[in-house]
Amino acid sequence: MAVLTTAAADTALAADKPPSIPSRPVPSPAPTASRSPSPRVAPIKAPGPTTGQAVGKESRVAAEYWTAARMAAAKPLGYKPLGRRAKASSGLAAGAPPGTPASEHFSGTPVVGTFFAHGPTGTDWYCTGSVIDSSTRNIVLTAGHCGLGLNGGNYIFVPKFTMGAGPDQQPFGIFKVQHLFMDARYGPSQTSLPVSDLDTAFARVAPNQFGKQLQDAVHGALTFTQPSGYINTVQIIGYPANSHGNNTGYAVQCSKQVVTSQLAGYRQMQMTCGGYFGGTSGSPWIVDWNPTMLTGKVIGNLGGKGGGGSNDWTSYAPLFGQNAADLLNDAIANQDPPSNPPPYIGLSQANKFPEGAATWQHAKLLASGDYTGNHHSDLIVVWTDGEVTLYPGDGQGGFLAEKQLAPPQSIWTHAETITGGDFAGGPLYDLMVRWSDGEVTLYPDVSTAGLGSEVQMAPPGSQWKDAMQISAGQFHNGGYVTDLVVRWVDGELSLYTYVGAGTFGTEHQLLAPNSTWRDATLVTGANLAGQPNWDIFVRWVDGELDTYVATSAAGLGAEYRMRDANSLWTHDLVMTAGNYIGDSYNDDLIVRWSDGETTLYAGSGPSYLGKENTLVYPGT
Repeated sequence: MAVLTTAAADTALAADKPPSIPSRPVPSPAPTASRSPSPRVAPIKAPGPTTGQAVGKESRVAAEYWTAARMAAAKPLGYKPLGRRAKASSGLAAGAPPGTPASEHFSGTPVVGTFFAHGPTGTDWYCTGSVIDSSTRNIVLTAGHCGLGLNGGNYIFVPKFTMGAGPDQQPFGIFKVQHLFMDARYGPSQTSLPVSDLDTAFARVAPNQFGKQLQDAVHGALTFTQPSGYINTVQIIGYPANSHGNNTGYAVQCSKQVVTSQLAGYRQMQMTCGGYFGGTSGSPWIVDWNPTMLTGKVIGNLGGKGGGGSNDWTSYAPLFGQNAADLLNDAIANQDPPSNPPPYIGLSQANKFPEGAATWQHAKLLASGDYTGNHHSDLIVVWTDGEVTLYPGDGQGGFLAEKQLAPPQSIWTHAETITGGDFAGGPLYDLMVRWSDGEVTLYPDVSTAGLGSEVQMAPPGSQWKDAMQISAGQFHNGGYVTDLVVRWVDGELSLYTYVGAGTFGTEHQLLAPNSTWRDATLVTGANLAGQPNWDIFVRWVDGELDTYVATSAAGLGAEYRMRDANSLWTHDLVMTAGNYIGDSYNDDLIVRWSDGETTLYAGSGPSYLGKENTLVYPGT
C-alpha cells in the first residue's frame, strides 16, 4: 500500500510533470462487466433510446384516460401532511417557527412536473418529478415511495403541469411511463429506517403524444450530481396539495434559496422552508439553478425519512451517491437493477467508524490484511500524530471497535508507506513499513494484541528511501500474498516475488525509470479481475484510474481504464484494497478523501467501481 497524503504533495508531483508524458493506451479487447457505474459526479452517458413502438402511440393511449377532470381530481401522494391551511399573509402553515422562509406560487418550469398514476385501489394520485439530462433524453427523477407500483398501467409524467388543461393542452404534452428503476432494498415500510436513504427512483418515459422525446420537448434538463457534502445552497420546486391557501395543483418554490444541512443519523440533507406539503415528494433539490437556461445540478430529491419530512416546513432528501448513480445508469441502459443487492449499510448502523471526517482527515496510511484470523480483511490506520489503530472487519463491509497498536507521538510519525501481506508464513497477516530514513521493517502476525516483534528488511540509509509506494499482492500464481510491488521515485516499477521475513526474494523490473510512472500517485495491489495473479490499481496525479490486470514477473498486465482524468479523484489521498465483504476476493477498495470522507467500494472490477458504502461522511 502506498500513499501521498497531502494536496501539497499532489501539487508538487504535478509541477514535476514533464511537458510530454507517454500515453497510457487502453488495451484491447475491452473488459467485460455486468454494469458500468457512473462517476461520483457528472451525468452518465449510454446508448441512445429505442421506443419499441410507433412514436407517440403509448402517450396517445394514456391520454384517453387522463382527462383534465381526472388530473384535477388526483390526490397527492406522500407521507408529508396534506394539511393545515397556510396563513394567507405568509404562505406558512400554523406552527412554523418565526423567521421560517415561505414558499411562493409561480407558473412552474418545463424541467419539473407531476407524475399521475391510477393506483391499484382505483385512486388517481400524483407526485413531483424532474427531467434529468441523459443521452436517451427520456429520464425523469422522483422519490422511491412515489415510484412504488408505478410500472405499467396509465402512469404519465406532465412537465409544467397546468391545472384544468387536458393532455393535448398541457404545455409540452404528456409522457407515458414505460419503466421505473428503483433500489430493491427500498420499500414502503422503511421510511423511518436507514434504508430510507435509498428513497430515489428514475423513470423512462415514452415520447409524448406528438412524437417528441422529453428533453427535445422541454428544451432543458437538470444534471445529476453527487455532491461532496451535506451543506449546499439549493432551490426546490414541487407541486404541493396546499400552498398559499388552497391553490392546489400549482408549482411552488422557496421565496429564497436555502442552505441544507445533514439529517442526523442518515445520509440525507434537510432544509427549512414552508409550503412543501404532500405531493412535493420527488421534488428536485437543485444547485446552481438557472430558470432562464433551464439548467442546474440536482443533488437529491424530496423524500427519505418519513417520506420527506414530518411537517410542511422541514423537508428531507437523500444525498445522491453511488447507489443513485447506479439507478440512473440502469435507467439509461434500460436494464433492471439487481434484484438481490448486498444489504444496505446506513450511517446510523453500528459498523460505521465512530469518528467523524475531521478525525479521518488525519488518517495518513491504510493497510488491509487478515489480522484476526477470520479470513476477511481488517484495516490498519496510521494517523498523522503517530497513533496506529486496527479496525477488525465484520466481513459485511463494516468494522468493529478499534484496537490501539501504538500510542500517539510514537515512532510511527516517521512511517512513509505501509502494506499488509503474508510474508512471514504465520497464521495472520504481517505489516511492512518503509520509514523516512530508508529503513524497512516487517511486523509478522500483527493482531489485536499488538504489533509483535520487528524484523529488519533494509537498514537506515538504504536505497529504499526512494521507494515511494509499496503494496503487497499475489503475482506469481501462488496461494499466498508474498509479493511486493514498488514504485520508485524515478518512475521505475519493481516486483519482488516470494518475499519473506528478512528477505525481499527475487526482484523483477516491470518498468525501467520513466517519467510516466513518476505520476502514479497511489498504487495498490488488488484482485479486481478474479484471476490467480492479482492486479495493480493506480490513481494518477490527474485523477485518472487504471487497472493492470494479472500482473506477473513477466510484466504489467493489460491496462483497463476505470476513470479518465478528472478533478474529483485527485482528492483520493489514501487508498487500500482488501476482502471486506467476505467473498474471498480482494476487490473492495477503501478510499480516504481530502475532506475526511471515507468510502468503501465493495466488489469492484478492473473497469468499474463497486457498490459505494460511506464509512465516514463529509462534514461529520
